[in-house]
Amino acid sequence: MRKPLLLLLACCAWAGLAQADAVVNINTANQQQLESVQGIGPKKAQAIIEYRQKHGKFKSIDELDKVMGFGKKGIEQLRAQVTVEDAPGAPPVPSAIHGCYSC
Repeated sequence: MRKPLLLLLACCAWAGLAQADAVVNINTANQQQLESVQGIGPKKAQAIIEYRQKHGKFKSIDELDKVMGFGKKGIEQLRAQVTVEDAPGAPPVPSAIHGCYSC
């Protein structure tokens, strides 16, 4: 009985570590996914989503400096945790603007 329990705990711990190392795409992430990034709370996550809806996809991480609440130092701390590109082989995600897959 202990071995299956230990195996389950080990798998859960590994899954948690893998999730913690995941890079979040700021062009496709929802509120919860953005908040999973260390340094992005509810207000910053909402600001990213609102900026994205108004201006379209981010072209680079540096464009976060146009979003309320982000400065150059904060952006540098986020750089390893976020991206503006989809992972290779990732399924298409609908646009935050229109809900379509083409823009």
